[in-house]
Amino acid sequence: MLVLLPPSQGKTGAEAGEAVDLRALSSPGLTTTRRRVLVAAARLSRTRAGRTALGAGSAQLRPEAERNTRWRTEPAVPVADLYTGVLYDALDLGSLDEDARARAGERLLVSSAAWGALRLDDRVPPYRLSMDVALPDLGGLATLWREPLRAVLDPLAAGRLVVDCRSADYAAAWTPRGETASRTASVRVLRETAGKRSVVSHMAKHTRGLVARALALEPSEPPTPEDLRDLLTSALPPLVRSSTAASVRGADDVAVELGPPAEDGRRVLDVVLG
Repeated sequence: MLVLLPPSQGKTGAEAGEAVDLRALSSPGLTTTRRRVLVAAARLSRTRAGRTALGAGSAQLRPEAERNTRWRTEPAVPVADLYTGVLYDALDLGSLDEDARARAGERLLVSSAAWGALRLDDRVPPYRLSMDVALPDLGGLATLWREPLRAVLDPLAAGRLVVDCRSADYAAAWTPRGETASRTASVRVLRETAGKRSVVSHMAKHTRGLVARALALEPSEPPTPEDLRDLLTSALPPLVRSSTAASVRGADDVAVELGPPAEDGRRVLDVVLG
């Protein structure tokens, strides 16, 4: 099973430590593109217009963009500790026992505009870069990453169930194809009120974090989207109901539904909170 997660805008750094070693990161086939992106992002971060393009034009956010200029020397931290925010708070890796933590390391893969794809034990510095950014001379990042990620992720996902929790920008950088597409389920989160369903972004992030947590806690690996639906139907409601997040308080009913295959074979798995 391969669970694809989006990154978070919020990141935690370290005051001291070794810098990133590109050669030590997982998916070494991405090294060349990683270096190209990091060099271009550093150059963009040195100008006011560039920082604005990165969404860090204010004085408050400027230090985040300036970190891009120090990617070679900034202390690197494990990806498991790097990302903060709603999804990663719900995933709560630090509270997992040793076995569940090991499963998370094997199953979870974080999409990244700067690094392409990361495992939880990869060590990288904080950065400011989103997949919807176009870098000078390199163009749009989703397009730039498409071929390198295809070369790495197509074989990695072969024969495995793919649970896609990414947002649209990151999903555009790698799309499962062929047999892998038929074993892919994209997680969508809906709130149902008075018979009407709607998407709420904050709630979606939190619930996708709980989905990832449920799949780290589960010893077995569901081989098909139908098996994934059945597993989450029993495993997810207790996690949602025990959550203290304001966004899911009062969610006393949880349903998991699997849609029909799209033209390419992919399915949408809806988590419906009532």
